[in-house]
Amino acid sequence: MFGLAMSALGDRVKPVTSFFEKMNDIFFKLVALIMRFSPFAAGGAMAYTIGKFGIGSLFSLGKMMGSVYITMFLFVVVVLGIVARIYGFSIFNMLKFIKEEILLVLGTSSSESALPRLMQRLEKYGCSKSVVGLVVPTGYSFNLDGTSIYLSMVALFIAQAYGIEMSLVQVLTLLGVLMLTSKGAAGVTGSGFVTLAATLAAIPGNVIPMEGMALLLGVDRFMSEARAITNLIGNSVATVVIAKSEKQFNPDQVIEDTESTGTYVSEQKMFG
Repeated sequence: MFGLAMSALGDRVKPVTSFFEKMNDIFFKLVALIMRFSPFAAGGAMAYTIGKFGIGSLFSLGKMMGSVYITMFLFVVVVLGIVARIYGFSIFNMLKFIKEEILLVLGTSSSESALPRLMQRLEKYGCSKSVVGLVVPTGYSFNLDGTSIYLSMVALFIAQAYGIEMSLVQVLTLLGVLMLTSKGAAGVTGSGFVTLAATLAAIPGNVIPMEGMALLLGVDRFMSEARAITNLIGNSVATVVIAKSEKQFNPDQVIEDTESTGTYVSEQKMFG
């Protein structure tokens, strides 16, 4: 409503618009400063984990990380791959098309950093601007596949670390709650960790102790990269699916882009 009112007032609100633009610059600079010091924070978290739980904790954390990475890989290749095949495009071709955005997310551990570029790339891929403008920002809040996988697996890891025997009903309840709370997690670095803390505290009976989250401090940074990339890919697939289902996908755009770069295979050549 505030934005609509500003739009109706026209030039009279230019000072307000300028103020928000300057505030935007300030917050981006703030994030940049935090990112410069984040390696020290990650190193401190790893030192704390090893110092308190011993060097042996690294092996358990390594197995947990491997399980999360493998699960997310299978989700992208198998689940999203099947969805892509049903709607007539290749998941691998799309991954090649957005590889620069994936590398950007890998470096920043946040899918938010690639949001503007991802929207531009999906438009070049063939999706209409209206579909991209609606689906991508919405998906960044409600279609967090990687965060949902991460929350579920690390919650069960904490339960196993403390030797807590959970019934099938408790496991299904936990997974259901985490699937819902993951939808409210923003796409910034560390948001999944905060969401997990809030969820564990809200589960009746404190089935899983929040203290167990200290185990994850040393490796959360590495898993943040995996969940951010999975979120990015999931939102990209969702945008193409919606565009195709709403007849808002223009394959000619893909062909033009593939001819200009010479690196990608057009969808029409692959699927006729």
